[in-house]
Formats: sequence, structure tokens, C-alpha cells
Amino acid sequence: MNSSPARYSVGNLSVQVISDGAFLQDAGTLFGVVPKVMWERVVDDLNDRNQILLGLNCLLVRGSGHTVLIETGFGNKLDERHRRAIFPGDYGHLLENLGRAGVQPSDVDIVVNTHVHADHCGWNTVSVHGRLLPTFPNARYYMQRGEYEAALQPNERTRATYLSENFLPLAESNQLELVDGEHQITGEIRMLPSPGHTEDHACVVISSGGETALYTGDLIHQAIQLERPAWIPALDVLPLVSLETKKRLSAQMVRDRALIVITHAAFPGAGRLAAADGRHTWQPV
Repeated sequence: MNSSPARYSVGNLSVQVISDGAFLQDAGTLFGVVPKVMWERVVDDLNDRNQILLGLNCLLVRGSGHTVLIETGFGNKLDERHRRAIFPGDYGHLLENLGRAGVQPSDVDIVVNTHVHADHCGWNTVSVHGRLLPTFPNARYYMQRGEYEAALQPNERTRATYLSENFLPLAESNQLELVDGEHQITGEIRMLPSPGHTEDHACVVISSGGETALYTGDLIHQAIQLERPAWIPALDVLPLVSLETKKRLSAQMVRDRALIVITHAAFPGAGRLAAADGRHTWQPV
């Protein structure tokens, strides 16, 4: 699934959505306790197995002397059991699509993970002759300390998606930067705590020249969840916290007229949120 980058700008920064591909997820898990009769009216690409195709939209930000990659998709290391039974789809195309944007792995100097579920950090590392190495050899990799610690001790619910091969090699190569809470990564890019999906999930805010963009990670999975924040995924470990986080950040996005990039929406997953008559409306761009 090769896709040419979708190009935007935020102030003086070049912002491009880069796809790693897409995968299938049971649609019911995306809407939690909401009855199917309600959500099926707004889901266009439901297949006969009740699955919806989710994008793997990563974000490339260039400017002010930095080449920053936000999220790295699924990568190419999943074994056949994971690919066929747990995470079916067509993915692993991030490096090819970065090349279409004129970027090689050695060009990236910062990688940011909103959290470290397998579909968000798979290309953090690559297997070279059986040895796991950072895919981006010149990069510092940023993630929340609490998220990293949770990933080191997965439970029955999380062990299928917290895969140590995606983050332990970064510590071994001394390229890992663990941060606590809100953290300014560059003068224009910061991690913003957004708990709910996981306890230490963080969105990424980009601010330049009076303009703002927000990369959602798994704050939301589909745009409809910005319009209807109570449609909380069964995947969120703290559902009521997730609800309050979405409401708070949605209001801020409206005020800022922020460009929003939704990780799992259909490529490129970019739009803005407008408010009228007490309701929010998603406007793709």
C-alpha cells in the first residue's frame, strides 16, 4: 500500500502524513458499549466479518533544523501468527513512503511515540541479520516514562501489543529519551499528556507561526469520536478518563482551528474540528 505523502504546513514547518499501510480491526471494539445499530450508520467500509480498515498514518515534520517522525506504524517484524490472526492487513510500507518524501532513515533525528502499542512503534527497530537495531540510527526516540514502564510489565490484556522488540533495543543503543508529562521536544513540538487509551498516552502538538496541529495517537480512532466523544473504544483502559480528555482537547482544537491528524482514520486522516449549536463537526482537509 504505497501512498504519496499528503502535504500540509504549520507556520514555517512542513508537515506530511506518511502511511505505513492499514489493518483490519473488529468494528465493535472501536465503539465499546455503543450498540451496532447506532454506529453502523456512520461506518462506510465494514466488511462481512464486522471489521473496519484502520489507517496507519504517521507524521513527518521538517523545519528549524529537525526532521521529526511521529509514530512508526506496525513495521515489518510481526510473525505470521500476529499478522494473520491478530493484526491482519497490508502494512510495513513506512520506509518506502518516507523515500517518496525524499527522506532516508539516517535523515531522521527525532522519533516520537504517543504510546508503544505495536501498531504505533513497529518501525522503531528493524531486524538486521537476526539482530534488532534502531531503524533510525541518528535519532533520539521520545516516549513517556510511565508508558515504557507499563510496556516492560505487560498484563494479560496488553501483552499481545506491547512487544519488547520495538523499544528495548532503543535503550540498549542509548537512543531512548524517557519523559514525564508535558515535554517540549523542540521549540515547536511538544508531547501533551492525554490519558485514557493508556494511562500515560500522549498526543503531539505542533505550533509554529501562530498555527497549530495535533497528532492524536489513540486519543481517538475515528473522526466520529470527536463529534460523539461518548463513543469510547473498548480498547481504552481508562474509559471515563478518555471521555474527559477528548472533551477537553476537542474544545482546545476548536479554539485553535488546529490541523488534526488522526492516526487510524483512512489516509491521510487530516481535518479540522468546528463547533456550531453546541455540537462539533469534523471537516476533512
